[in-house]
Amino acid sequence: KEEFYETLRYFKYRIEDTGVNLKLGKEQTCEGLLAEKYDDVVLATGVSPRQVDIPGIDLPHVLGYLDVLRDHKAVGKKVAVIGAGGIGFDVSEYLTTEKSLTLDESEWSERWGIDKSYSDRGGLKPQQPEQSPRQVWLLQRKESKVGKGLGKTSGWVHRNELKSKSVNMWNGVTYHRIVPEGIEIEREGEKQLLEVDNVIICAGQVPQRSLHDALQSAGQTVHLIGGADVAAELDAKRAIRQGTELAAEI
Repeated sequence: KEEFYETLRYFKYRIEDTGVNLKLGKEQTCEGLLAEKYDDVVLATGVSPRQVDIPGIDLPHVLGYLDVLRDHKAVGKKVAVIGAGGIGFDVSEYLTTEKSLTLDESEWSERWGIDKSYSDRGGLKPQQPEQSPRQVWLLQRKESKVGKGLGKTSGWVHRNELKSKSVNMWNGVTYHRIVPEGIEIEREGEKQLLEVDNVIICAGQVPQRSLHDALQSAGQTVHLIGGADVAAELDAKRAIRQGTELAAEI
């Protein structure tokens, strides 16, 4: 966490060094932006979670992915994750991982079967999968393979990671209703109740454009980039390209 904040501080200083007036800790409003009389306003405000219409969605054991990843709300031992896109995989990995091995090279190598002594053939040895602290069902409506839309070079890693932790990755699921005991679904023509402690909604995102229409109606020139422009399959390269091209243009 400290390395993350150190990186933020570095970029903050770099931005300020270029003469940019950086304002933090204040929510922007349409009225406030119009009062500044900017020539252009760029909205790089990202996305908001997509809301889903399932009976019982307001029950207390239903959480959104922001509740879990940002707010660190308590999650039980049996969990159903609705939505198997990138965020659904991220949440499932988060829930089934007790300790991140990213910064521990020796443990990371042990986990993925990398033999630095080359005692084993090809420098590879049997992997040591981590035991999951939870039982997770990762669910999607589509009939296609779960995780098909993940990155081509890294998607297989995420699928293998969840498979090694016995995550149930189910496609072709119909959601009937959420009940206090869990969630009622239908799959392969069979209705069943998944008895879970929590249902976590990871059903995609929509552009965060709460300022856009009001600014545009007031005659302000507004540009959208990144997730605020297109929320589907968020792409960092696309967002960076849009920002660079727009900066050169205006």
